[in-house]
Amino acid sequence: MTGTPTFAPPPGFERLRLLLAWDGADFAGWQAQRNAPSVQETLHAALVRLGGAQVARPVAAGRTDTGVHAEAMPAHVDVPEGFRVPPDQLARALNAHLPPSVAVLEARPAPAGFHARFSCTGRRYTYRLLNTPQRHPLWAGRALHVPGPLDVPAMNAAATLLVGTHDFAAFATREDRQTVREVREIAVHPGPTVPGGSVWEVRVAGESFLRHMVRGLVGTLLLVGQGKLGPEEVAEVLAGRERARAGANVPGYGLTFTGASYGERFSPAPPPAGAR
Repeated sequence: MTGTPTFAPPPGFERLRLLLAWDGADFAGWQAQRNAPSVQETLHAALVRLGGAQVARPVAAGRTDTGVHAEAMPAHVDVPEGFRVPPDQLARALNAHLPPSVAVLEARPAPAGFHARFSCTGRRYTYRLLNTPQRHPLWAGRALHVPGPLDVPAMNAAATLLVGTHDFAAFATREDRQTVREVREIAVHPGPTVPGGSVWEVRVAGESFLRHMVRGLVGTLLLVGQGKLGPEEVAEVLAGRERARAGANVPGYGLTFTGASYGERFSPAPPPAGAR
């Protein structure tokens, strides 16, 4: 029998679906690290304080790098049946035990068979470029400052060559998995206005990405925008599969995980008709 795999919590447990946001400056990414703080361990510690050591480690839709932010990261956690904090009160309870850099935006019972990572059908990222002559303190740690001019039309011309299913080995770092991925969207869009310049948002979407792949893609488009690489040369970089020919990985602090998709089966139910 074929179809979408389903997942279930262990006997005696129930699965909850969470939505999180965090400032990545304080963390070595989502995934638990031996000698560095992670969002996963920070959230798990708060869950344990509420429900004891039986609470499983939470699982997120994606594993972000050091310094990367998240606006809307789905996750799930398995808690013992009869968990003492009901789902509609869990976000507030967890936030009381989380640092200001992490927040649970919502919590609800997970649909049957839901897995935050393996049920996910699409992930979205945004990389922000602060294109102003001078740095701006309020964008520090949120966008990469690029003081010189950028040829955005050329960047978008190059980006169109990256859309589709390709071998993205040239844009990944130390990747030992198969390197074929589908990029469903990559384009440079205007962001918020700032005095004396612009914020540009490189928006990238796909089902999954290789290690540092998004940062490598943005670094390559940045070379195009600065006139150091022609748009047509990006196709050659892609076909060559050599990491050294692509742009350097841009810093993680400019990258934000902006959302995930789960298809009709696992998408949150819409509000009832007439609801406000």
